[in-house]
Amino acid sequence: MRTAVKTLSGEVAIVTGASSGIGAATAAELAARGASVVLAARRADRLAAQARAIRQAGGIALAVTADVADPADIVQLAERAADAFGQVDVLVNNAGSFWETALAKSPPADIAALVRVNLLSAMLATRAVLPGMLARRHGAIICVGSLSGRVAMEPVYSATKYGLRGFSLALRRQLAGTGVSASLVSPGRIRTEMTSDVPGPMPGPELVATAIANLVTSPRREAIVPAKHHAIAWLEQALPNLADLAYRQRHWSPVREGEEKEETVAWKS
Repeated sequence: MRTAVKTLSGEVAIVTGASSGIGAATAAELAARGASVVLAARRADRLAAQARAIRQAGGIALAVTADVADPADIVQLAERAADAFGQVDVLVNNAGSFWETALAKSPPADIAALVRVNLLSAMLATRAVLPGMLARRHGAIICVGSLSGRVAMEPVYSATKYGLRGFSLALRRQLAGTGVSASLVSPGRIRTEMTSDVPGPMPGPELVATAIANLVTSPRREAIVPAKHHAIAWLEQALPNLADLAYRQRHWSPVREGEEKEETVAWKS
């Protein structure tokens, strides 16, 4: 039986990276709670399928094909949402990509592209919807970070997620008293397309989607999911030398071993 939750009836939400994984699950969760949802991603067919599934379940959904790496697409996304529903009350900055290429082997253009998707897109999307939220003194900005934004795991990817965390926490302080909230959700490993080849049990994206929806109605600084990862985040901050040792024992380092790591980039959006 579904636990009673606060309704989002009348709210309009944009979810980026909504064609699969956490984004798709979040769009479905927000719609189930009564919000009108604008789903955005690059993969038009999969995006349309997610929106169709929401409508078939009785929700309200609009699919907008957009590449968040393109500032013009971000502006058009905000305009499409406002044209369709009148305003934007919730923004979920979920779109992003994963990165496993050793820095010495990373093409500069690819590094810049990752920063645009993982960090700059969230800043520009927030900028696009924030004036309307401030004018109405109502709104919620949710950024989907990563445990890699609390624990240094990979130089390029962690840099973008540390940056996104700093953006979200500072934005929260800047918006205090305005009626607009800013929250961060930092997932550990979640079973999505990006982790399909990783062995072992993992929670599904619905866990993160529930946390995101809860942050809309009950904002707070940051939610780490699953909750067990609080211990890892604490270790990184309180005992960094021990965290270094734990990392070396758990992860293969191409620099330490003198070997090259295969270039792997997996896109969420």
